[in-house]
Amino acid sequence: MKIIKTTFDDFTITTDKSKMDVVAIHEFLSKYSGWSKNIPFERVKTSIDNSLNFGLFHNDKQIGFARVISDLSTIAYLGDIYILDNYRGQGLSKKLMECVMSHPNLKGLRRWILLTSTADWLYKKYGFIKLPKPELYMELFDPYVYNSTIT
Repeated sequence: MKIIKTTFDDFTITTDKSKMDVVAIHEFLSKYSGWSKNIPFERVKTSIDNSLNFGLFHNDKQIGFARVISDLSTIAYLGDIYILDNYRGQGLSKKLMECVMSHPNLKGLRRWILLTSTADWLYKKYGFIKLPKPELYMELFDPYVYNSTIT
C-alpha cells in the first residue's frame, strides 16, 4: 500500500508505519484513553503492525494517531483516535479525519464502524451517524481484558 504523507505548517500526517512512535502511542492509550486503559505494549505494537495507521506529528513528535482495520473493499473500523491535550482546539482532528477519509484504499467502502463516547460533532461531519437499528448490533466485549495478567 502506498504511503501517504501530508504536510502543513509544522505538522505532518503519515501512514508510514516506520514513523509511528509506538512508545508514545502506548503511553497515551494505556494511561490517558478511556477505551484502552492498561493495554499492554505488545498489544499496541501488534495492533499497529496489522492496521492502516495515521500518525500526526508536530515536527518529529507524535501528537496524534488514528488506526483503521479494514479489508480495503467493503468495511473499515476506525479506532484509537486521539490528539494530545496541548494540541487540541487547532483543527488538527479535522485534518487527521480528512486524511483518513480521503485515503485512496478506503474509498467506496459499504460500511464504516466507529465506537466513541466523545467528539460526536467531529465524526458527524464525515457522515457517521448513531446506529439506525441498534437491535441488529451485537458484540462480545470484555472491558476488563487489559486488567488481567494474560497478554
